[in-house]
Amino acid sequence: MRKHFRGMALTAAISALCATAGFAQAPGPARGGAGPGAGGPPPMGPLAVPNPTYTTMVFEIEINRPAAEVWKRVGKFCDIGEWFQMPCTLLSGQDGEVGAVRSIGNEILVGKTELSYTYTQPVIEGRPYDLYHGTMEARPLTASTSKIVYTLVWDNSQLPDDAARERERDMRRQLFERALANMKILAEGGTLPPRGAGPGGFGGGGPRGAGGAQQ
Repeated sequence: MRKHFRGMALTAAISALCATAGFAQAPGPARGGAGPGAGGPPPMGPLAVPNPTYTTMVFEIEINRPAAEVWKRVGKFCDIGEWFQMPCTLLSGQDGEVGAVRSIGNEILVGKTELSYTYTQPVIEGRPYDLYHGTMEARPLTASTSKIVYTLVWDNSQLPDDAARERERDMRRQLFERALANMKILAEGGTLPPRGAGPGGFGGGGPRGAGGAQQ
């Protein structure tokens, strides 16, 4: 039962971070003159952020396999479901093709190379756009070793203060460090422990869930 609730908390945490606009402030005043009770669609707040503050995080892990082998094992667009240990399906397009959309975060593949891809998240009506982008790369080190480099960039100006921004970064850090550890296990031919089983499997010792996230 405890593992079940840990798994639920993890799913909530990943969902909260994938829908990064969920950390945004409430939508601003409606454009136009419609007010409560006026009928029609709900008021839509501004999508542009007047004073964005872009922040980045970079995660790296070395792997005892050539970069091409690593990419073949964990570099497909929906492989994220395996190393995050949650369902991922393609909503449109072909895996690995620019323009593909995956179910996790409704993320869109916007760029790729032989050993990397970059994705973004869509604009959500009524919420300021935080320009969230992620890039995953398998980078060769030697003929037989490589490393995964995972870079995130987004606008965190919508959070109310520095403490909230640090909580958000801490949650991302826990999630992505565990994800990269899982990629290493998979790329080196190992098997992930069951979800919620502690180190290597999302759950015990992992993120505290979305309870600390600002909604």
